[in-house]
Amino acid sequence: MTAVLDRTGALALVSGSDLRVPLVQGGTRTYANFDYAASAPALVQVTDRIAELLPYYASVHRGAGYASRVSTQCYEAARATVGRFLHCADDQVVVFTRNTTDAVNLLAGCVPGDTVVLDIEHHANLLPWQRRGRRVVHAADTVEETLRRLTAELCAKPAALLAVTGASNVTGEVLPLDRLASLAHQCGARILVDAAQLAPHRRIDLCATGIDYLVLSGHKLYAPFGAGVLAGRRDWLDTAEPYLSGGGAVTDVTVTNTVWAAAPQRHEAGSPNVLGAAALATACEVLTELGDRAEEYERALTHRLRDGLADIPGVRCLRVWTDSADSVGIVAFTVDGFEAGRVAAYLSAEYGIGVRDGRFCAHPLLARLGVDAALRASIGLGTTHADIDRLLEAVAVLVDRGPRWDYAGTGGRWDPVPETRPGLIPGTAAGNAPCTI
Repeated sequence: MTAVLDRTGALALVSGSDLRVPLVQGGTRTYANFDYAASAPALVQVTDRIAELLPYYASVHRGAGYASRVSTQCYEAARATVGRFLHCADDQVVVFTRNTTDAVNLLAGCVPGDTVVLDIEHHANLLPWQRRGRRVVHAADTVEETLRRLTAELCAKPAALLAVTGASNVTGEVLPLDRLASLAHQCGARILVDAAQLAPHRRIDLCATGIDYLVLSGHKLYAPFGAGVLAGRRDWLDTAEPYLSGGGAVTDVTVTNTVWAAAPQRHEAGSPNVLGAAALATACEVLTELGDRAEEYERALTHRLRDGLADIPGVRCLRVWTDSADSVGIVAFTVDGFEAGRVAAYLSAEYGIGVRDGRFCAHPLLARLGVDAALRASIGLGTTHADIDRLLEAVAVLVDRGPRWDYAGTGGRWDPVPETRPGLIPGTAAGNAPCTI
């Protein structure tokens, strides 16, 4: 593709960019998607690639048929593409998984010792370590003090691994990964980076930063077809018990003995997600082609959003650190006098805007920030300046005049009353509800 703004003002075309959604007051509006951090829409190039490959979908690695050979070639080429995208070192391998959570759990079974984590982590990089020698360090109010606390913990008692987020899934703040890798290595540990939120926004060089292991999800990287990645040093992966036991993970089997393959095959038992891997690799190729332009585009949109929200009375943007110098396009905020779920329902029903509300699978971090729930607006390649302005207008109108519709909260979920949008009538089974899709 040519990396220029398309006719809508977005940097790249994503599936659903022309989606029209119904409004509770009547009529429709083009959907403004601010939920990229949860699941990003597929790039058009990704859906085109899937359509191209579907006729050739077949078994991989052992089939002699032409379609099987094509599928095998595509699958292994995808592995190589992801390795180049991440600038993996010679001793690092790419293992395909289902998602970031799956990848972290896989690595957790390979680590020969304690793991140190921060209390700000997404549950995917917090819960897998609970039964595996997890040591939690409480983040300080500044990045510098947080790094000092991590250094003290790692050097006071030996640890095998430091597991940290690349970019907060709540606030978007980015940690200095090269410094974290250096301090981990100085204390005799390795480092894992949860790049689920970082990889869609920043290019990552494992060689240059010294990162030992990295995990990411395709569904956040514009390839929502069920593939994820664990990339990292092979020695732990080669000696650990296979993540799953089954075909494809072995070199020889008798009724009394099994010879397991080396990584990555050791941890990819069963029929792999060939199409998901190809989709993820295609997204990596597009992001590589976009290069710095994607980051520049996102920074402009993020500044516009943060500055605009800061100008609205009663709106508070959340931050972990007072001295954080960089963040990706994720902004969490609260609105005084309004529950987060009610605001999210209002934005969707009256303005056709999709945001996230709640605790974002980061409960300890939300508790640390002193809020029960918040709103999260996340930006992606399909976001436009017009989308930002619509969101700012909607929040400003809410603060100034309140919603035009009534909303009721039940079980933590808010809905407009009455609900007039087709397919969203409360109490109606989804299969029986009218649907415009």
